[in-house]
Amino acid sequence: MLLITSAYSLKPKQMSEAQIKSLEEEFEARIARDEKIEPKDWMPEKYRKTHIRQMSQHAHSEVVGMLPEGNWITRAPSLRRKVALLAKVQDEGGHGLYLYSATETLGITRDEMYEQLHTGKAKYSSIFNYPAVTWADIGAIGWLVDGAAIINQVALCGTSFGPYARAMVRICKEESFHQRQGYEITLKLAQGTPQQKAMAQDALNRFWWPSLMMFGPADDDSPNTAQSMKWKLKRKTNDELRQQFIDQTVPQAELIGLTIPDPDLKWNEKKGGYDSGEIDWDEFWQVVKGHGPCNKERMKARVNAWENGEWVRDAALAHADRQQERKEKQAV
Repeated sequence: MLLITSAYSLKPKQMSEAQIKSLEEEFEARIARDEKIEPKDWMPEKYRKTHIRQMSQHAHSEVVGMLPEGNWITRAPSLRRKVALLAKVQDEGGHGLYLYSATETLGITRDEMYEQLHTGKAKYSSIFNYPAVTWADIGAIGWLVDGAAIINQVALCGTSFGPYARAMVRICKEESFHQRQGYEITLKLAQGTPQQKAMAQDALNRFWWPSLMMFGPADDDSPNTAQSMKWKLKRKTNDELRQQFIDQTVPQAELIGLTIPDPDLKWNEKKGGYDSGEIDWDEFWQVVKGHGPCNKERMKARVNAWENGEWVRDAALAHADRQQERKEKQAV
């Protein structure tokens, strides 16, 4: 039997075509058997690079996603809301750390990932380039944005790369709490004064379509979906996940008396789901390319945080070096 791990340190140019073909066939067979691929296992270079792109983008999204909500911590309407929002933002930072660590197992450094983010080479979820202008937006972000994230991330618990799949288990549990927190905020506003309900409806109006865009381009326009499905990086296509989100969220809105801002939305008995209007894909691509309402603001905040935190990183490294020196002296 071929030992996949034995070829991990061999580069393609060091192997014959027959060896590479044999490794690829065994890799595909493991994927077909739903076996997890681990960091030291042999994998095609495209598989490794695709995972680096997807996982680092996910990590960046968690960290950049802290910004619109973090801006509301000091303005939360009560101590209870402040504590819950503070805990949520802290969770998102932790999710980013899990994912950066998992991505590092593929041979890329944390600094390289940060540089790719700060220079615009790496992307993050387009939803975080929209502003949170009212407290109701915090409810909408939790209910809609985290709700969409959960649908995507639950599927990722079954992804073929072991470290990514394992990281998603804990992340999904915490995101489930975030979604319930956001829905509860929206529920309270919808049950409040006419002004509060109008605020909740306004937030839904502004975040509904960007939330649908979170699942990525339509399947026909997605260059990565087919390969990701083949390698089981993804278990469902963008459009399948988007449809699941719509079918799940529409009844939630109706339950609390809010209206989905889609005049073409209607139940389709034949397919057992909702038909919906066309997404403004021009807007989606404009935001992805860096021309959204908050793209420059978000990137400036991340770059400033990195530069202003340099002294902390330097101090931590110096402290670690001194600790190591003490241990070496004690060992002599």
